[in-house]
Amino acid sequence: MSQYNNILTQIDTTSLDASFNGVNLLNGDQLKLVFDETGKSNLNITGVTFNSKGLGLAGLVQGTDFIDNAATNKVLTNLNSASSTLRSEASTLGSNLSVVQVRQDFNRNLINVLQTGSSNLTLADTNEEAANSQALSTRQSIAVSALSLANQSQQSVLQLLR
Repeated sequence: MSQYNNILTQIDTTSLDASFNGVNLLNGDQLKLVFDETGKSNLNITGVTFNSKGLGLAGLVQGTDFIDNAATNKVLTNLNSASSTLRSEASTLGSNLSVVQVRQDFNRNLINVLQTGSSNLTLADTNEEAANSQALSTRQSIAVSALSLANQSQQSVLQLLR
């Protein structure tokens, strides 16, 4: 009996100590995960109270519990119920974990794509850009020369007509 009661105390202590960044899902806290910058895509995870009382387990009393089959079966039923509750919550948390991992992978890929795009915009090849600038300057010079020749030919035609 003392081992059973000690285990219940450990369950209570563990459920109180199972927090991360100030959130304890085993002590009834809620966690809101936001997946985008607008806050429209999110996941709310509602915690549960999984101390010994929350699991429906009570300490054993000397001379009362385990004195006959009915008392023993009552404790076993409570233990089976607590085990089923833990399995169900583990499944729920596992499902939420899968959603978070998928979103995390998506966000990592999105970050990589955006970083590559920004690098392509800001890290230009200076040799290529110098060649493009020279080509543009040459085109502009040719266009000015063509306009000048066109203007001279009009002048020549006018001179012939005089």
